[in-house]
Amino acid sequence: MAKEMQLEKSIIINQPAQSVFAYLKLTKNQEYFSVWNMTDPNKATTTNGIDGTVGFVYSWDSKNKNVGAGSQKIVGISEGNKIEYEITFLRPMKNIGNSSFTIESINESQSKVTWDFKCPTKFPMSLFKGMFQKMLGKDITKSLENLKAKLEN
Repeated sequence: MAKEMQLEKSIIINQPAQSVFAYLKLTKNQEYFSVWNMTDPNKATTTNGIDGTVGFVYSWDSKNKNVGAGSQKIVGISEGNKIEYEITFLRPMKNIGNSSFTIESINESQSKVTWDFKCPTKFPMSLFKGMFQKMLGKDITKSLENLKAKLEN
């Protein structure tokens, strides 16, 4: 069975790359487009550090089983191009994954945003990898559509 789950989804946004990067760099903005953040507006959240900088940590704790508990840490920033995260899931399942946003300029007024995610899968969860990838892919696609709508309005 595959030992790692990998997923990548992209969308074209009618905004300059630098504007898109500036918005995505701030983790707090995920509250306005990430389906997971938006699922439970009453979740408990804490932050540590300066948002938009390496080392910033956003943590959440929700009673909603689809949201669970965990933290997301900015582990790398390539100015104007990429934001990298380490995500620690505590509930409903313990795991550590990596995710990033890559922003590419198409032209002066359009950008391509790619959101990738990868995490280890261990037996017996590896048996459900296809199902998890499909669900996660759907959520990432919806989140990217929300991002596009937010930035284009």
